[in-house]
Amino acid sequence: MRAPRALIPLLAVCGAAAVVATAGAGAAIELNPDARGPALADAAEEVPAATVNAMTWNVCGDTGCPLGTRPDELVKEISARAASNEVGGRRVRMNAVLLQEVCSGHVDTLRESATLKSWSWTFAPMRSGGAKRACANGQGEYGVAVGAESALSEIEETRLPSPERHGRSAVCGTVSAWQTRLCSVQLSSAQPDDDPAGTWRGKQIGELAGFAEENRVIVGGDFTERPEAPALDPLYRDFAECDQGPGESRTGAPTQQGPDGAAVAKTSYLFITKEAGASCGVSTTPVAASDHRPLTAAVRFR
Repeated sequence: MRAPRALIPLLAVCGAAAVVATAGAGAAIELNPDARGPALADAAEEVPAATVNAMTWNVCGDTGCPLGTRPDELVKEISARAASNEVGGRRVRMNAVLLQEVCSGHVDTLRESATLKSWSWTFAPMRSGGAKRACANGQGEYGVAVGAESALSEIEETRLPSPERHGRSAVCGTVSAWQTRLCSVQLSSAQPDDDPAGTWRGKQIGELAGFAEENRVIVGGDFTERPEAPALDPLYRDFAECDQGPGESRTGAPTQQGPDGAAVAKTSYLFITKEAGASCGVSTTPVAASDHRPLTAAVRFR
């Protein structure tokens, strides 16, 4: 595990005031002052401290993935990693999980699992040609999800600007008990038929950076970009990434694995409000359940 890193103050990413226009791909998010989440701007209201143990993980849940044809095993793996994971050199229980490349059937099973059935869950599908993309393994729709130990409210799905055949979505929900907004996202890949020059990823990140308010925020996901990529500039400017180096250093332990299980690149991120502190970690051993390793953090909002 990498040594814990203290984070310095930052803006927020994803205002709970986000209201999604659903007219089509790339629908804009509007800030609605009458539909706010846990805004911190009211100095008269004391905001309680909170610790969020968050995990973001591209679970690779469709066919062609290590456990894509064994959904029960994948759900057990997700549950096990939520129950106990290493952060900053110690084992902790997660209370927030942000998943990518997950199927709606997996989320339905997690809702009924022995360890996570009391959690609150929300799911947003990806789209292909405007239609919701189906998982080829019979597990329903393919997309991204947020799970939290406490109740989620003000749930919003955002259809990001995307190639027509490879639609991307973000999903967010507010945990009022923590006064924190949680978001999960997967951006367009670097495959030649998806986003060869990173144009769509740049637009998608611009959209993410644009729906920010002064709230506690954790945005996790598979951004498919390396830390030094210019497309990530808005997020590194406006947020802290839990595994970045000191100052403005953009580093982090690799999260993507090669065919042999070796870690090859950092493509998963946890961007959080700069005012928070955090310890962050990525497993140093291969993960057999996916081609990505989970990224975990203990985020402390004071």
